[in-house]
Amino acid sequence: MGEKKGFFSRLVAGLSKTRDNIVAGIDSIFNGFSNIDDDFYEELEEILIMADLGINTTTSIIDNLKSKVKELKIKEPKECKDLLIQSIKEQMEIKETAYEFENRKSIVMLIGVNGVGKTTSVGKLAGQLKEQGKKVLVAAADTFRAAAIEQLTEWSNRAGVEIIAQQEGSDPAAVIYDAIMATKARNADVLICDTAGRLHNKKNLMEELKKIDRVITREYPDAYRETLVVLDGTTGQNALSQAKEFNEVAEITGIILTKLDGTAKGGIAIAIQSELGIPVKYIGIGEHIEDLQKFNAEDFVNALFN
Repeated sequence: MGEKKGFFSRLVAGLSKTRDNIVAGIDSIFNGFSNIDDDFYEELEEILIMADLGINTTTSIIDNLKSKVKELKIKEPKECKDLLIQSIKEQMEIKETAYEFENRKSIVMLIGVNGVGKTTSVGKLAGQLKEQGKKVLVAAADTFRAAAIEQLTEWSNRAGVEIIAQQEGSDPAAVIYDAIMATKARNADVLICDTAGRLHNKKNLMEELKKIDRVITREYPDAYRETLVVLDGTTGQNALSQAKEFNEVAEITGIILTKLDGTAKGGIAIAIQSELGIPVKYIGIGEHIEDLQKFNAEDFVNALFN
């Protein structure tokens, strides 16, 4: 439990910049307006956009708020604050089945550009699943960077899980093939794959992912598939556009948002989920295995607003 509490207090600290901007602004609106009118909504809209929630997300939150205000016949701006927070929590809720891959024989693919914390996320996830008593293998299918293979080897040692790797420049699909053979031979529960992150060359990436997909479909058709895109929380709207692009090349089932430290704009978590309809499943705020945690909408929105 201490682990979770420590994580939450660091999350609160990490989101302080966003929170200071949002909370100060929102409170001055809720206290500064005596009635709920167009100006009130406009000011509120501006603050949410500034917090990196983005235009579309902000519009849907404000529309949601307007209909609740009407429905509940609210007259006082102050009473809108809880409604606003509630409305945002509703946008972020995660379904019960979000972590189904933990209960099945599964292949978890992590995709994302270099430098976002993808390889470390593979390592952390592997470590956590192993701690839950699962038999885990990791595959080093980001074969274009020698550093990625070295880094994953280091993480797999730290997490105490086996790694399947080939030398730099080998075919990623061949690595996945080897990894599937090993997964079956050792009756492993979860295979986690680190893949290349070359968005600037989308056509190549698309071909590579298709090839990997064909190998999995052919060799391990029963595997439950989870594809997580890893995004850097400090990059704000840029993370959103990356998520959109990756969503064009793969069937993304969830998001890992990393680097939610002092520089991150926390609103981006809300924006990504709302715009893509893909849930943020994990958030990362540090270097240790326990520094990747399942996303909790309640905690996150509270850390952002209170």
